[in-house]
Amino acid sequence: MLGRMTESLQGKVALVAGGTRGAGRGIAVELGAAGATVYVTGRSTRARRSEMDRPETIEETAELVTAAGGTGIAVAVDHLESAQVRALVERIDAERGRLDVLVNDIWGGELMFSWDATLWEHDLDKGLRVLRLAVDTHIITSHHALPLLLRNPGGLVVEMTDGTAQYNAENYRVSFFYDLAKTSVLRMAFAQAKELGPLGATAVALTPGWMRSEIMLDVFGVTEDTWRDALAKEPHFAISETPRFTGRAVAALAADPDKARWNGRSLSSGGLAREYGFTDLDGSRPDAWRYITEVQDAGKPADTTGYR
Repeated sequence: MLGRMTESLQGKVALVAGGTRGAGRGIAVELGAAGATVYVTGRSTRARRSEMDRPETIEETAELVTAAGGTGIAVAVDHLESAQVRALVERIDAERGRLDVLVNDIWGGELMFSWDATLWEHDLDKGLRVLRLAVDTHIITSHHALPLLLRNPGGLVVEMTDGTAQYNAENYRVSFFYDLAKTSVLRMAFAQAKELGPLGATAVALTPGWMRSEIMLDVFGVTEDTWRDALAKEPHFAISETPRFTGRAVAALAADPDKARWNGRSLSSGGLAREYGFTDLDGSRPDAWRYITEVQDAGKPADTTGYR
């Protein structure tokens, strides 16, 4: 079984919109490891932090892409600003003349939530800001990028979300605004698939499992090397995965000549690992959403046997 993809994306160009940290960074690095040129965008740079006020930067991500074997290019972009996104796509066209993979991973909504507040209790401005960050950014980016992506057959759009379509349809996702944001992204992938499919491109929604992002590691007070120390606080964290696992899912999709079979589908990193045979960095293959449904939500003791 493959731990990582071979250099199967040589000559391909990807845009990872929202690639500063988390899944976006993991995806960008693995696309680079497969040989792609990756434009990495976000608002956090070495010169200026975004409202997230975290240390990760798009320059770091681009350097990791290059170190992995690809070509990383960092571009500071606020994806709520249409003119900035249009200029970004014009730059990609001028420099590379093509776009093969678009990953809409813009988010940055964590600080806007009062997680336990109801719709009527939640700060309305912050709630609406969440929807702009999660939905409007994706729409604006696709609007400007899709004509370039459609120039060559076989293009791929990946809409990053949290939760599969089935899981989100059956479960309330934490709060009103979070639920609406993540479900909306699923529908955006479906709608784009209807428009792109007849033109030779593919659009999917993709969710990681319980991801060990920089923010999640900070929440538990651990590092990637010591993440198992968090199991004392949350035993089900045993099913967690690195952002690179999701990155390998995107790289596998992008390299698949028959990717159109997934058009319009809601996919997960764990499900695609079973399909394509890749693993996480530690050689395991966590299937988080099956575990969450069958073990965690079922109230069973934490036990990842058969799930990774």
